[in-house]
Amino acid sequence: MAALAEILADRGAAISGSDGPERFYTDRILQRLGIPYAQSFDPLHVAADVRLVIHSAAYDRGSNPELVAADGRGIPVLSYPEALGLLSESCDSSGISGTHGKTTTAAFTGVILQAWDLPATVLAGSEVADFGGRSTLIRGQRYFVAETCEYRRHFLHFHPRRIVVTSVEADHLDYFRDVEDVLDAFLAYCRNLPRDGRLIINHDDAGAGQLLRRVREERRDLTIIPYGRSASGRFRIDGIEAGAGCTRFRLAGLEETLCLRIPGIHSAYNATAALALSSSILETEGRELTGELVRAMSAALEQFRGSRRRSEILGTAGGVLFVDDYGHHPTEIAGTLSGLKRFYPGRRIVVDFMSHTYSRTRALLKEFGTCFQDADLVVLHRIYASARETSDAGVTGRTLFREVSHHHPQVVYFEEPEDSLAYLQEVLKPGDLFVTMGAGDNWRIGREIFESKVEAAQ
Repeated sequence: MAALAEILADRGAAISGSDGPERFYTDRILQRLGIPYAQSFDPLHVAADVRLVIHSAAYDRGSNPELVAADGRGIPVLSYPEALGLLSESCDSSGISGTHGKTTTAAFTGVILQAWDLPATVLAGSEVADFGGRSTLIRGQRYFVAETCEYRRHFLHFHPRRIVVTSVEADHLDYFRDVEDVLDAFLAYCRNLPRDGRLIINHDDAGAGQLLRRVREERRDLTIIPYGRSASGRFRIDGIEAGAGCTRFRLAGLEETLCLRIPGIHSAYNATAALALSSSILETEGRELTGELVRAMSAALEQFRGSRRRSEILGTAGGVLFVDDYGHHPTEIAGTLSGLKRFYPGRRIVVDFMSHTYSRTRALLKEFGTCFQDADLVVLHRIYASARETSDAGVTGRTLFREVSHHHPQVVYFEEPEDSLAYLQEVLKPGDLFVTMGAGDNWRIGREIFESKVEAAQ
């Protein structure tokens, strides 16, 4: 919502808004932009001169007092996905989708388009260091690139000329019945592509492969741009070397070896997807990928500093490296921990994880049980409930603890993240890597321990 507000303000709209009382990094962004907002919901916040109300899909039009007031006064009301969809109709738009990797792929795309000086606006799902600490990069209105989400089929509002699909797996199972239902949603999204639209797709992902077969049956007019180790064409990954401090990889269409200063083989895949998308936009401009542009792109990727809560490095204090990551699906967790282990060899990895939603935990319980193998110590908590579901008596944080304990030798449980502070302060030693993971609020304890160690050293 803050990113959308920034884009609309840049295009001349007078913006104000409301949110809950919890402080978040978006507060800083809104304050820097001079966009006023209230930290509560009240019908009086909908001023007399308001002509349009846009709301997060997390809020219900029938119960939120400001939305009820707007409806009562006949003011047009749009959800965020609806507004994003209308915005996408105004220019040449590309949607980045997938169960994993959307935010990092969008961020990579932004730094490449910026290096190539293309007139684009990019919207990512988190704060990006290379975007000046914002979630948007605004360098023109000719092209629009946005992260688009499959939850509740929200991405069907988007009008893309190009779609990136990074992966397709069972997720958001409070809404989708199963992986087949997820696949149907992605297929419907691909149907949104115009004639001769472009589909950029991970050829190594099993779910994306199933999607590709269905798309080819229906849409022979589309240009398919595969990427990955098994892909044909320019974006075949010929090799990935994930080592200490650098993830190196080569592409079939480039002579130059690329280097990323962020961990994980999945990062190389996301960067390749971003390059494929950016190259397609470059071709629309009628420009070729020259050696000069390759060098600019290569430098931009190597200098990429990541995005908030995506293997975000908080810093080192007391000899402990502190990292925070949003990964909350077993595939994301396993990939991130594997990447951290290779990127920081020799460090003991301590992971504090808080599962998000009862439905996801229940449906993927066995996968959660085996996804922490690259961690040396696992700390677990209660399930972080979503506003879209109530508690589930059939699964709790202790259910997850028992499942992980069957497969991992060192697992401990604290109901609340705050309850683990004293234990973690004692157990963390110089040389360790401590990573908070999940879509819950356990990220706070990582920052609290880090700040306490910084203060102790002063």
